[in-house]
Amino acid sequence: MREHRKRKNMKKRLITSALPYVNNIPHLGNLIQVLSADVFARFCRRRGYETLYVCGSDEYGTATETRALKEKTSPKELCDRFHQVHKEIYTWFNIEFDHFGRTSGPWQTKIVQQIYREVEAAGYILKREMEQTYCDHCKCFLADRYICGNCPHCGSTNAHGDQCEDCGTMLDPTDLLEPRCGICGREPQRRKTEHLFIDLPALKDRLEAWIDVAGERGRWAKNALQMTRSWIRDGLKQRCITRDLSWGVPVPDMPGKVFYVWFDAPIGYISITAELLEQSDPQKGDWRSWWQNPDEVELFQFIGKDNIPFHTVLFPSSLLAGSSRDSNGDTGKDNTGEDNTGEPNKWTMLHHMSSSEYLNYESGKFSKTRGVGIFGNDCRDTGIPADCWRFYLYYNRPEKSDYQFTWTEFQQLINRELIGNLANLVNRTLSFLQRFFGGKLQSPEQLQQHPEITQFLSRLREQQSEITEKLEWSRIKEGLHRIMEMADYGNKTFQEKEPWVLVKSADPKDAELAHSWLSALVFLIHDLSICLRPYLPQTAGRIAGFLGLPDEAENFNWQHLGAYSRLNATKAEGQALPKPQILFQQLEDERVAELRQHFSGKQSERTTAAPEPTDSEKQQKQQKQQKPVPASVPGPETWARCVELRVGRIVEVVPHPDATRLFVEKIDCGEAEPRTIVSGLAEHYSPEELLGKTVAVVANLKPAKLRGVKSQGMILAASPHKEEKSQQEQEEQTRQSGMRLVEVLHPQGQPGDRIVVQGFEEAEADRALPHPSSLPSTSSPPSKRISIDDFFAAELFLDGGKAYLQSGSAGLALLVQTSEGAVALGSEQLQSGSIA
Repeated sequence: MREHRKRKNMKKRLITSALPYVNNIPHLGNLIQVLSADVFARFCRRRGYETLYVCGSDEYGTATETRALKEKTSPKELCDRFHQVHKEIYTWFNIEFDHFGRTSGPWQTKIVQQIYREVEAAGYILKREMEQTYCDHCKCFLADRYICGNCPHCGSTNAHGDQCEDCGTMLDPTDLLEPRCGICGREPQRRKTEHLFIDLPALKDRLEAWIDVAGERGRWAKNALQMTRSWIRDGLKQRCITRDLSWGVPVPDMPGKVFYVWFDAPIGYISITAELLEQSDPQKGDWRSWWQNPDEVELFQFIGKDNIPFHTVLFPSSLLAGSSRDSNGDTGKDNTGEDNTGEPNKWTMLHHMSSSEYLNYESGKFSKTRGVGIFGNDCRDTGIPADCWRFYLYYNRPEKSDYQFTWTEFQQLINRELIGNLANLVNRTLSFLQRFFGGKLQSPEQLQQHPEITQFLSRLREQQSEITEKLEWSRIKEGLHRIMEMADYGNKTFQEKEPWVLVKSADPKDAELAHSWLSALVFLIHDLSICLRPYLPQTAGRIAGFLGLPDEAENFNWQHLGAYSRLNATKAEGQALPKPQILFQQLEDERVAELRQHFSGKQSERTTAAPEPTDSEKQQKQQKQQKPVPASVPGPETWARCVELRVGRIVEVVPHPDATRLFVEKIDCGEAEPRTIVSGLAEHYSPEELLGKTVAVVANLKPAKLRGVKSQGMILAASPHKEEKSQQEQEEQTRQSGMRLVEVLHPQGQPGDRIVVQGFEEAEADRALPHPSSLPSTSSPPSKRISIDDFFAAELFLDGGKAYLQSGSAGLALLVQTSEGAVALGSEQLQSGSIA
């Protein structure tokens, strides 16, 4: 059981997420609730609240019994199997339940029957006869969902007793044309049977009085209030609470009857709590200290919009109906069941509800029944880390309207925000600190000497207050957006302060200032790791590791925001920060296209949709899995030995067919055939200006498709250092000076000449690679190819018009090995700048 830390004068927080129905695998839309509650529970624990987060599999009901009949197994065996599937998926997603239980245990029976007796004793249970659909062949009553037929509205044969799958019209079983049993296919009959009903109309006044108080005090979402009031406005009806089944909680004194799932399932929150506290750790108190303790406990519930009435009308009505009497039938404080504060007399009732709309898939809807969409086990099988999926679902959480998942947008969000924003800030800040200051930080006291940095840190406090306020009321999406704005603030500050310029200054005060700003940015990263912990636990743990902090829960307590002195690297005798590693891998177009194609059909068809990999593909995959993740900041020697640069000559330039800002060039690199390289030079050059020119080419870069065209390398170009001016002002200045914002490097020499790092000329013979076109078609890719991340892990720059590889506080010159000797690589137009 997870630790419970109590903050003084603060209520305990009891958190639930909608119980997933256990007869199927959860898809992304289903996962939103358990994931959202996980963020809130993690935040509450780290904030210091005594917190309990419970959930579990909803196992009773007609759907389970019917599917078990179809699969020729027992309901218990079916539930055992799917409960384990759910647990494995939630474990992979790193969801920290205090307990993930089941509604088919003895505590469920005990508490459901207890609440029923209380409601009955209070006079709110009625008995009456009703008609239901019965299959003579299967010898059972059928749930509406398991009655099939033709839709009377659109004629579809894909209609059920509750809804048409094609036109979406809500139906009753009697509406269906040519009805048939969903199990055996035979025509069912209508039979009369006796059932129990809860008298909701008699509870209307008490229910409305409770909603008025709870809705305002708990800041219920607008859609939750609207849907709840519309239910009441349209007229509460007597609701049936029993079914003719064998799989469920038995109804006392009514053989062959069990409680209906809507009455039984929400009580699962209570029984799962009892199962945890009474059996595993009685020292933490019994379940009543949470569920019958409204003065000290606040209940937060996370649900989808289709479950709102069950949590604001039906479940509360069951508790309100029984709260005026105890289990012996004695009356409570008054005949309304409420005390003078408006709180229920007995039960801990809903305080705040966090409800979400639907998440749709590509051009349609997720469907567990039809197997359409991405399911929890699918996410795991893609190889994309759980934190990427968590990030997408939180960032786009459908809080006010439905949202549509698309693979393209998933790719763009991961590459733009997780990599381009968060990972970029972490990587380049820590890389600069390693490269120029040995991974050591200035102390918070030293930073106080700089008013601008003090103002920067003050702004961080303001941002963190906003984040805390959002999370206090479970505004999950807004909280994450504020966190990413904090990361963006760090990136903008990095760009504005230009530490790469300051460290090269002849004035030692400038280098000291660069150290101060880098330290301040590391402090921001420290706070980011704490704020991100509820959302991205694995990523936050890795970032903390980069800062020398163990990945332990106590290191992410909210009280540590701004506590920078605990970083060992701020102390004179402390250890330097360890070298950072790459946080995420880019999602490439080709991989995303494969995933979109693979998940385009039904889940049951995917084993045939994905062909068995060839032996060569298996070998390549195995090599890729065995390849260690490179350090993001290799030393100059490692970079010099890994990266191959050559002189090339542009022999053809054409516009990219699908991108106005790109050129497709053919480049002669002294090989059997010219290379095809895609570049972003169309905004800076005309084709005529490039044709025939020599260029510096990264020759052993892994091929990559850029907007559908395969690129076999990269052209090096330089850009002037950013000044404190807008982009428009910089562009105007460069036009007036006759310079470009991007200048291609034009090396002396002939196609194929090597470009080497000074001091590492001997490494060239060991590194040379053949052109891909010269390899036999059966060959595997060369083992020495590098990724774009490998290349950008080191810094290239211009100084005095010459190109250098950054090495500590100095630079190693790049030299072109021509037939007449070594010549410096550089630019005739640009004296200083960065090279990429």
